[in-house]
Amino acid sequence: MPRLPLDEFLTGPTHAPIFDARAPLEYTQGHIPGAVSFPIFSDEERARIGTTYKQVSQDKAVLLGLDFFGPKMSQMVKQAQKLAPQKEVRLHCWRGGMRSGAMQWLLELAGFKVHLLDKGYKDYRRWALGAFAEPRPLLVLGGLTGSGKTDVLQELARRGEPVVDLEGLAHHKGSSFGAIGLPPQPTPEQFENELAWQLRHLPSETPAWLEDESRMIGAIPLPGALFEQMSVAPLVLLEVPRAARTRKLADEYGSQDPQLLREAIGRIQKRLGGLATKEALAAIDAGDMEKMVALALDYYDKTYTHGLENRRSASIVRVTSDTCDAAVNAELVLRATHEQRLGRVQIHPKR
Repeated sequence: MPRLPLDEFLTGPTHAPIFDARAPLEYTQGHIPGAVSFPIFSDEERARIGTTYKQVSQDKAVLLGLDFFGPKMSQMVKQAQKLAPQKEVRLHCWRGGMRSGAMQWLLELAGFKVHLLDKGYKDYRRWALGAFAEPRPLLVLGGLTGSGKTDVLQELARRGEPVVDLEGLAHHKGSSFGAIGLPPQPTPEQFENELAWQLRHLPSETPAWLEDESRMIGAIPLPGALFEQMSVAPLVLLEVPRAARTRKLADEYGSQDPQLLREAIGRIQKRLGGLATKEALAAIDAGDMEKMVALALDYYDKTYTHGLENRRSASIVRVTSDTCDAAVNAELVLRATHEQRLGRVQIHPKR
């Protein structure tokens, strides 16, 4: 069977969808971005085949797999015709073994052109994990909570700047309040897959913008090699007055479920202290979002400032603004990076 190396597979015909022949649980744990779950076996069937392989024999496991596969073949072909009307697909399983081989046989029998990934999804994972250690030019946008960093990054992207939205990929804004209003976080494996995919499409010479993050975004750890590069990259620090930040966050969270806000305060109550926690909860009950935010910022501002003191950035450029307006601040940030000639030289992680 002809097999494609990973790079050719990923850049293959764009009209040919990627079919992931692994079981649904494997797909949920992590998959190639854009791939369609097209399992040859259900989770239960895969488990039974695996048990038979270990406890009985490989031959019995293969026969059991055929028993499961046979009755589903007609339906699989019909589903493939809906998903790939041009009858051309890219296909993989875990290691490029029997599951993708059987699926390829079936689809080719039905007249499909099939591009099979050599070494399967396992090779994509190997490549994704390796991508984080590749030195690349980076610019990190920092600032105290509520400065509107994510909004500025989105504005920079609209202006053609290369941007990687780590919080968008993680479905979390990084604080105790960070999950409110967002979908559930992906698995760490899928976050890495999506992040590596975005890094793959960045220009090699132009510095890419990322937001200053701690090692964890909610429950998602940043890859260590990338975090190391971010920690020594030039930092553009957006400085916005506390009053403006407070108003922005109050507007942002004022429409959210009060119970979710109470739970967020509860997660940081040990750091806030008993009195501040009590006042913050009372402010939520009273609908006084600005007071609640102000109390939370006492903790978050202190934490970020402490982390900034220990930062090892190649340089720190401070950009002062009196507003949270993303368009205004994006212009200020771009002007500062141009004046300081940031990102003109490749920044390599320290060894």
